[in-house]
Amino acid sequence: MLPEGSTVELLPKGHITPLAADTLRDRRITVLRADQVVEGDGADLVPVATVRRVIIGSDHTGVGLKQHLVTALRGRGLAVQVVGPEGAHPVPVDYPDIAEQVGLAVVRKEADAGIVIDGAGLGSTMAANKVAGVRAALCLNETLASYARQHNGANVIALGATLLSPADALAIVHTFLTTPMTEPRYIRRLAKLQRLDKTRAG
Repeated sequence: MLPEGSTVELLPKGHITPLAADTLRDRRITVLRADQVVEGDGADLVPVATVRRVIIGSDHTGVGLKQHLVTALRGRGLAVQVVGPEGAHPVPVDYPDIAEQVGLAVVRKEADAGIVIDGAGLGSTMAANKVAGVRAALCLNETLASYARQHNGANVIALGATLLSPADALAIVHTFLTTPMTEPRYIRRLAKLQRLDKTRAG
């Protein structure tokens, strides 16, 4: 008997009967084949491959960078929802509040991906990752953005407004939004990350 919540790989040309599929689903067992998730919880953990809807939020330190990204992303045809302060003299806000709004929109599937911005990006990363189902990654270059998506299935990217130029930030975001996660060995690990959301100390 396979342990509940485990992951197994289906051999090439393997087949799962309807009864077996029901049993696997009941036991939260993820079945992978070389090219895709077949059954179980893993499929719905994979970030949206073709991102069309983005939510972007910043605290007061990231307003300028946020507006630059909003304009650029909308210019590329994406639907962009904006949260957090705006304007030339934004009211100070706390980054956890903004990260929570962005994270919740992503896990509720109101957006395909999220962007959070503060001074260094660290606080927003930590705050967003407190929302169950969010996998936020601080990305300071395009390589990290690609790895965050392809290897780690990140669905939220964090940026540091004091660390990046607008042009660099846009390039990083573009890489993040256009890199899919495809390999089963990476997808399998998302199920393990999901289980960690439910881990409690003690």
